[in-house]
Amino acid sequence: MTDRRTSGRRTMFERETELATADEALDRLSGPGPGGRPGTGGGLLAFSGPAGLGKTTLLAEVRRRALARSYTLLSARGGEQERLQPFHVARQLIQPQLAGLTEAELKDTLGSWYAIVGPALGLCAAEQGAPPDPQGLCDGLDWVLTHLAVQRAPVVLVLDDAHWADPESLSWLAAFAPRAEHLPLLLAVAYRPDELPAHADAFRTLPGRAGHRPLALAPLTAEAVAGLVRDTVGAHADDAFCREVWAVTAGNPFEAVELTAKIREKGLAPTAAGAPQLRDLAAAQRGSGLVARLERLGPSTVRFAWACAVLGTAIPRELAARVAGLGAEEAAAATGRLREARILAAATEDPDAGLEFVHPLIATALYRAIPDALRTALHGQAAAAVVDAGLGAGAAARHLLETHPDHDPWVVRILREAAAENLRAGAPDAARRQLARALTEPPAFDERAAVLYELGCASLLTEPAHTVNHLRAALAEPVDDPALRQGIVIRLAQVLAHSDRLAEASRTLAREIAATADVRARLRLQSEQFMWDAFDAAETDSPARSRRLARLADRLTGRDLTERYIIGLRAWDACLRGEPVETALHHADRALGDGFSWAHEDRGFEVPVLAALVHMYADRPDRAEELFEAGTAEFERQGWRGAHLSFAYSLRAYIRYRRGRLAGAEELARSGLRLAERVGRRTPVHWYAVAILLTTLLARGRTDEAWELAQDHAYDRPFPAAVVFPDCQTVYAELLLAKGRPKEAAAELEAVGRRLSPRGIKNPSWCPWELLLAQAVHGEDPAGARALADDAVRRARAFGAPSAVGQALRIAALVAVPQDRPALLTEAVALLSASPAGYELALALAALGTERGDPQLLARAAATARECGADGLVRETERALAALDGPAPRDAAGRPAALA
Repeated sequence: MTDRRTSGRRTMFERETELATADEALDRLSGPGPGGRPGTGGGLLAFSGPAGLGKTTLLAEVRRRALARSYTLLSARGGEQERLQPFHVARQLIQPQLAGLTEAELKDTLGSWYAIVGPALGLCAAEQGAPPDPQGLCDGLDWVLTHLAVQRAPVVLVLDDAHWADPESLSWLAAFAPRAEHLPLLLAVAYRPDELPAHADAFRTLPGRAGHRPLALAPLTAEAVAGLVRDTVGAHADDAFCREVWAVTAGNPFEAVELTAKIREKGLAPTAAGAPQLRDLAAAQRGSGLVARLERLGPSTVRFAWACAVLGTAIPRELAARVAGLGAEEAAAATGRLREARILAAATEDPDAGLEFVHPLIATALYRAIPDALRTALHGQAAAAVVDAGLGAGAAARHLLETHPDHDPWVVRILREAAAENLRAGAPDAARRQLARALTEPPAFDERAAVLYELGCASLLTEPAHTVNHLRAALAEPVDDPALRQGIVIRLAQVLAHSDRLAEASRTLAREIAATADVRARLRLQSEQFMWDAFDAAETDSPARSRRLARLADRLTGRDLTERYIIGLRAWDACLRGEPVETALHHADRALGDGFSWAHEDRGFEVPVLAALVHMYADRPDRAEELFEAGTAEFERQGWRGAHLSFAYSLRAYIRYRRGRLAGAEELARSGLRLAERVGRRTPVHWYAVAILLTTLLARGRTDEAWELAQDHAYDRPFPAAVVFPDCQTVYAELLLAKGRPKEAAAELEAVGRRLSPRGIKNPSWCPWELLLAQAVHGEDPAGARALADDAVRRARAFGAPSAVGQALRIAALVAVPQDRPALLTEAVALLSASPAGYELALALAALGTERGDPQLLARAAATARECGADGLVRETERALAALDGPAPRDAAGRPAALA
């Protein structure tokens, strides 16, 4: 009952519950859905248990019953030897469904996902350029499997030996498993529970469609083993003999089946007299007994079996013969002997599908029995044979990982080729393993820096600390290629900056700039330094850097990407410093030119984003959204669906917040936060997402919800070293102010002022800390509050964006003496009416309407607030309208209560 591949079916004992559950899951899968189409009765059917308990036999029966119902079948099996071969399982599942298509048909079928998932699935070569991030690749694989499930419903996906699946495939399938509930897709999975990796815990915890947790298989009882024995050797087998079979096999179905087959082969009488021989027969089926049985088949057969054990699953006989050093006739004879001995079997009914071991226990035992030195040599021979067979560097690399370093340039070359393929295909962990092994070979003296650089690039997403070490080691090597050295320095600065070590990133670039003679190379390095300095919240010489940047950018023409990056940084710096809005827009448009890619292979996306945001602050949100839509589409085409897409969603949300489209802003901000959670908490992308969502919730009048969000996400000190917008500490202070804690808010805002003022960041449109501080201190220091507000108004007028001036005037009115309020609010309404800042206009209308006791203004404020989605402000204006029937309530300072 436990043969891995058998032409005939074997009776299954004591698996009625499992088979009934499988039938129930299969029946539900074909239940009618809307319009008579197959329904969404999918789910997870998981079998777990130690080796030999019949998991494979159960899956084979699931396969048979699925095919009998004419369901589409996707099938794969993890392999002990293939665990380090990325996407090995994913390719088994999906390649057969798509491999017969032409390239044009593949592109039509996969659409925009073709270049993202094609390389991972072995359907096309990876294009040059930046690879997809792991999340983007998983999203693409999700789409492909969902598409197959819908188009070819019902679908049964069978994964045997899931504990040996490669990490890339297993992580994807485990994350996908919950979605099967909503698709006409049944995931039937079998695994050894003690060997299932932590990243596949979903298979343990998800209930199946029938409401069952994974079905844990139990050993067979004595009665079941007796039935198995009599089914195989005859009904005359006596009870004592059958009980001894049960005792020596501990009820393990695989061992019981193998032992009964050996009993029949030996012609052993199934009586009490023959029972003492059972232990010796059983011992011959496992461990040293199995090895001894193999050795009796002859040296050539042993070599062939060992070659198969090294190669893994679905083993081409010709390839095994090459590794074993046998001719075709010898290999054919060895195959026959191994099949007769129940060691090897055909992988499938397809004669071209290759060979595999009857059970993984046999494969493991034989692999471990190979002498260490010989096993290493066989892996080396296998690598060469795989390359010669045209299977590629990726297939050879897993064998080279098992060999010993030997100063072989060929090994380094193959490992580097495999790493490059895997990196472009979206498997950075596999690339990292291969390059680390290449480094130990070791590479030639003049090649070592390049290998270290490639290793640093492969480790960037998963091990930033190790990336820093690799890249610093690369710089310590003699590097003759200037382009390589520059690439190392730029990548090192990038990983330092993304690790919140921006000052260190700047110093690294500064040292290289001083040592670089080539003018264009030096300019490229300067562009990187200017960028990371701009994001460093603790930069000490920001005004001097701004002057250097202005002098440089103003004389550049934008003739190449480097110059346009510098000009874009100049535009952002002008925006932060509050230079006239025309100046900032002039440089932003120079930088953008006729197009500015957000997904350039060796550039960050930061400067294109900054150039787009200049338009937002300059009251051109339509242009900003247009640029963000194009950039987001680039990220999605590239397969960047982690941090990049989170930034895009969150900042698009901020644009919508600024123009008063709060419901849309909240939706986008929540999407950005969901993606940021995948990246990790307290990372830059997480700070952005939470800050923008908090700001939006406060504008919508949901202060308590915003406070809970801040608590849930530890939105508090210490704030990040990188510049985040809106400024994190300022948003936190605004939240404290909304919660009625002005003293705490004032302390935070004063700290913001001490941080930003020395840097020359003077634009209240970018950070309204002075305006918020004026509100916070007004109760205790009215004169100080007015001075702060007046300074903010002056700075806003210097910048010149109507929304910035209007907001500053509105808040100045809150802290002004009574006789000054009407004029301030009237001007604010006029300016904001000419700007795209809908929410700010609603606030100013409400304040002016309350100040004048004007129901028409209040009605207009309510309508504007309702259009914006500012529910809290709608309630406030409606209360103010109702209060006009009596005296308008005022606070202790004489201000209308609605203003506060």
